[in-house]
Amino acid sequence: NLQESESENKLDGETASDSESKSEFGGSAPVPTSDDTPEVLNRALSNLSSRWKNWWVRGILTLAMITFFFIIIYLGPMVLMTIVMCVQIKCFHEIITIGYNVYHSYDLPWFRTLSWYFLLCVNYFFYGETVTDYFFTLVQREEPLRILSKYHRFISFALYLTGFCMFVLSLVKKHYRLQFYMFGWTHVTLLIVVTQSHLIIHNLFEGMIWFIVPISCVICNDIMAYMFGFFFGRTPLIKLSPKKTWEGFIGGFFATVLFGLLLSYIMSGYRCFTCPVEFNNDTNSFTVDCEPSELFQLQEYNIPLVLQSVVGWKTLRMYPFQIHSIALSTFASLIGPFGGFFASGFKRAFKIKDFANTIPGHGGIMDRFDCQYLMATFVNVYIASFIRGPNPSKLIQQFLTLRPDQQLHIFNTLKAHLVDKGMLGSLEEA
Repeated sequence: NLQESESENKLDGETASDSESKSEFGGSAPVPTSDDTPEVLNRALSNLSSRWKNWWVRGILTLAMITFFFIIIYLGPMVLMTIVMCVQIKCFHEIITIGYNVYHSYDLPWFRTLSWYFLLCVNYFFYGETVTDYFFTLVQREEPLRILSKYHRFISFALYLTGFCMFVLSLVKKHYRLQFYMFGWTHVTLLIVVTQSHLIIHNLFEGMIWFIVPISCVICNDIMAYMFGFFFGRTPLIKLSPKKTWEGFIGGFFATVLFGLLLSYIMSGYRCFTCPVEFNNDTNSFTVDCEPSELFQLQEYNIPLVLQSVVGWKTLRMYPFQIHSIALSTFASLIGPFGGFFASGFKRAFKIKDFANTIPGHGGIMDRFDCQYLMATFVNVYIASFIRGPNPSKLIQQFLTLRPDQQLHIFNTLKAHLVDKGMLGSLEEA
């Protein structure tokens, strides 16, 4: 019996040090789960097998979430940013609660207070940076905001330092190891959740299309991989997620690439999706009106000779953004799921089924956003590497805040540069 129990522990990836940690921290008993399906659905689907009942529950609630997603997109950027903030707070709460329950951290002084305090500090830093960057003119116009902006990083550091000192003062002899363990738990959670949600908002400001297409590709891949796996799945994909199959993985990839191309084609024709989200200081509101960049203007591409005989076309008209959408949908299909596998490994490590019971049939909010956070980082890196260039409006805003002598120096330097390149004379003649 002892050998059997040891082999089971090894299968779960549990080592002797894990067992010692359990005894010291009070054990990591699995968090109890219950059937959170609404009673109405339970009665309506009572005649179905558990497999098909789960399929219908997930399907109905997925449609409800997609409908909610369309509604918040219609309500505009400000509502989207608020929703991102709410999702971030809920995900943080779910992960912190798991640490609190699994490690029986009930007697730790100030643990929950400090965790939420650090969340406040990190959000103050990131959102302060965003406000300074995207609402520069508004910040310079208001005296209190100008002061907060000027000393923003110092204030942020002072706030974090206060929390750090509070943590050190809260250390208790019999809980040293557990307190440092939970201190690390809190900071890793902040890194995963808050940083990624901040990147999502940055993507949103580049244009709604950079927010909607990546998120939609992840949702599409999740749905289509589940559908292909449900109906055709036979070959297990990875031990961390026994229900995932190669059939679902491959089917989800092709479906997501096609979906990304189609969605990108539709959205690229509307300025409200393609224009950067900017703050209008005259109306104190967000605007998404601009002259679309080359990314969102139809171009004609020559089809390779090998494919011309197959498709029967020599050229193809499409938006350049559709080419970028292939990269986005490929990442969402091939790498994005590893965010889900990571979350599955995390849940197996602590013997829990879901992060929470927020959404019947789907688990917690974190269960739905485990892939989205990884996707947000990729999109932000992709935009910075291949898309974004210098922003003239931001340069002008910063130029106008300089002293008159500094502005004059920049003007003379720019004038001399244009004269040397022979551009100033042609501009004056025009």
